[in-house]
Amino acid sequence: MASDSTESNDPMADDFDLPSLSLKQQLLLEAAGKAVSYIGDERTGPVAPRPATASELVNDLRSRLTTSLDKPMSPSDALELLHWAGLQGAVRSTGGRYFGFVNGGVKPAALASSILAGAWDQNVALPVMSPVGSVVDEVAASWMVELLGLPASATASFCAGASIANVTAIVAARDYLLELQGWDCPTDGLIGAPKVSVIASAEIHVSVLKALRLAGLGTSSVVMVPTDRYGRLDPDQMPAIDGPTLLLLQAGNVNTGHSDPFDRIIDQLNPDDTWVHVDGAFGLWANASADRRRFVAGVERADSWATDAHKWLNAPYDCGLVVCADGTRLRRSMQMDASYVPSDGELRPLMNLGIQMSQGARAVPVWAILATEGKSGIEAMIDRCCDAASRFASRLQDAGVTVVAPVVLNQVLVSFGSDAQTDEVVAKVQSSQKCWMGATTWQGKRAMRISISDTSTTDDDVDDAVETVLSAWSEVGHRRDV
Repeated sequence: MASDSTESNDPMADDFDLPSLSLKQQLLLEAAGKAVSYIGDERTGPVAPRPATASELVNDLRSRLTTSLDKPMSPSDALELLHWAGLQGAVRSTGGRYFGFVNGGVKPAALASSILAGAWDQNVALPVMSPVGSVVDEVAASWMVELLGLPASATASFCAGASIANVTAIVAARDYLLELQGWDCPTDGLIGAPKVSVIASAEIHVSVLKALRLAGLGTSSVVMVPTDRYGRLDPDQMPAIDGPTLLLLQAGNVNTGHSDPFDRIIDQLNPDDTWVHVDGAFGLWANASADRRRFVAGVERADSWATDAHKWLNAPYDCGLVVCADGTRLRRSMQMDASYVPSDGELRPLMNLGIQMSQGARAVPVWAILATEGKSGIEAMIDRCCDAASRFASRLQDAGVTVVAPVVLNQVLVSFGSDAQTDEVVAKVQSSQKCWMGATTWQGKRAMRISISDTSTTDDDVDDAVETVLSAWSEVGHRRDV
């Protein structure tokens, strides 16, 4: 392995006079070279390690990475070890053939700009700490509101992911609904506070339930509204609302891709004593497509929204977005002052729009994607994934596979007969290392869940994956018993 001297065997170094570079510059070049090497076969190499070798791989990684803290290695040796570990144990969710969890890929401009942002190492808590980070954030946040079709007056703030965005919005909602009852939650806390009623779709994502726990509202008293066979809240079964109420809806069911009927639900509400929050980790992006926004009609009428840029927008991890229609509500709940913190200036202090104080410049890769793709490019990204999902479903259905729910966005749900057979097909596909899909339980039955969230996925990727699935099904025996 190389040492931390000026010697280097990395081809990326050929264009530089290494002896004149600092150690930090040399290591950055070395890391870039290894990253380029990793990306080189992301579309042809194994998508994930074989499940049968998982335990052996974990033990090998643990053994190699658990080095002696009493004998530090050189930075170059550390990079070499991490590069080996990545080649062995990373899941290639960025090569167009990963259809498991709704992870998303990464756009080239976003990856490159995130490296640049890493070199800047900016803390964007306050504008004075990073003028560039603050301005990039301001522009990217406003662009996101526009692209997602949300009210122009809304306030958006980047955070660590949709889970954090859900927590942030629900805390703001909680404080507002308690204020309606004369209770100042930021000052007085929750002990002795009046009740806040919570209503949710029975298919609401578990991250929202976790957010309720973290916000001190709990889950035991949540009224769960039944859903239809595609996971959409049934407006006809909405309970009567009495007093300040938080209503939790979703754009994009994680299994079927279907969204709650926002217009029909919100039409029933009294806007003076309800707060509607939408978990739209990936489904909210349907509003950026002229052909798909009908599937989330009325979503812009909510009071707050949560989404992930690292899902359908294909920004690097971690990058979520919370949006509040009334930004003053967000600031009231998140505001934190100190004697050493400047409070004036024309740029917004980001520490007062979210849970974190210190925070990285998450908006930089988002800005790069939006600036290089524009509205038409983002729309095309969304449509390509949806078209790929339709292609998946059509080809599998033509071959006799059961498509469990109509495809509306980027989620495909299929069954291969009995639960055991479906699980066996999923396991064989994962073992192939050619592509990766996961399994789920939908309305009591096992199903294969196919998520197309990497915008680099091509028709050839879909066709190859379909052949892999059908080959696995053939090995299982095409048994149709249930």
